[in-house]
Amino acid sequence: MAPSLPGLAWRDAAGYHDATMFGTLNNPRFRPPAEAESLILQVDQGCPYNHCTFCGMYRGVKYQRRSPAEILKMIASEARRAPDARRVFLADGDVLRRPFEELQSILTALAAHFPALARVNVYATGSAIASKTDAQLQALRALRFQTLYLGLESGDEEILRRVKKGETAEAMVAAGLRAQQAGLRLSVMILPGLGGVERSPAHAAATAAALNRMQPRLLSALRVVPVPGTELYTDAQTGRFQQLPEYQAVQELREIIARLELTQTIFRANHSSNVVPLEGRLPQDQARLVAELDGLLASGRLDEESPGAMPLWL
Repeated sequence: MAPSLPGLAWRDAAGYHDATMFGTLNNPRFRPPAEAESLILQVDQGCPYNHCTFCGMYRGVKYQRRSPAEILKMIASEARRAPDARRVFLADGDVLRRPFEELQSILTALAAHFPALARVNVYATGSAIASKTDAQLQALRALRFQTLYLGLESGDEEILRRVKKGETAEAMVAAGLRAQQAGLRLSVMILPGLGGVERSPAHAAATAAALNRMQPRLLSALRVVPVPGTELYTDAQTGRFQQLPEYQAVQELREIIARLELTQTIFRANHSSNVVPLEGRLPQDQARLVAELDGLLASGRLDEESPGAMPLWL
């Protein structure tokens, strides 16, 4: 694993994230960019699944869960250091997988120790959401649980199987709908380029279809980058995975956006992995976003033979 340095972005199953110096070189902590001002509480270490072929974030990190007693002690300690914290992010990967009773206890303790607390956010997988009943999800929301960061990655089931996602698009869509019906906010990440050259059309069509069913409030698109140390990187180096040329990457993103039928979503594709930064609200900015990509595709500036410039670290 590369060292944790300020300002670098790393990738996990739920999107590209900042690695900051509040972790250690062997165990950096990761958070979504939107959690930059949040108090980060590492209630778990690593990811309980950790088999996605594209994910390099928790490689070499043994998954461990702090005991409820340890967490309560940590909350009390952090409350003395930052008593006015309004936003809390519970790290690491898939904290929602914890038993409901433990999550309830953690949230209750946070509310008691932080009087100004407004929201508590976490990474979540579809299976973790599915492990909770509707009543339990609603109870967590009542305790200031707010945003779940879910990595859909692709709506194409064959792509998800190939990258060993461990979940189906169908199950993630159903879980996302249940979470939102319980009052939780869903922030979904997709990975243009994850299907490579071979499955690019299927990736675009199926991903847009899954998003249209899910209707997330927040959506981020981040071009896939093979990360050293992952199976996807090895496959790219040996030719088993053909990474999209720059032109085709823009074309695929354009196809996804054009197919979206979202009613109230904030969209961002402004990470350094993307060829061009994009941001807007859907559906009102959809035509503008498509037009910007059409202009770029017609400009002659895009590399049609190679992926072009890619970020140094993810």
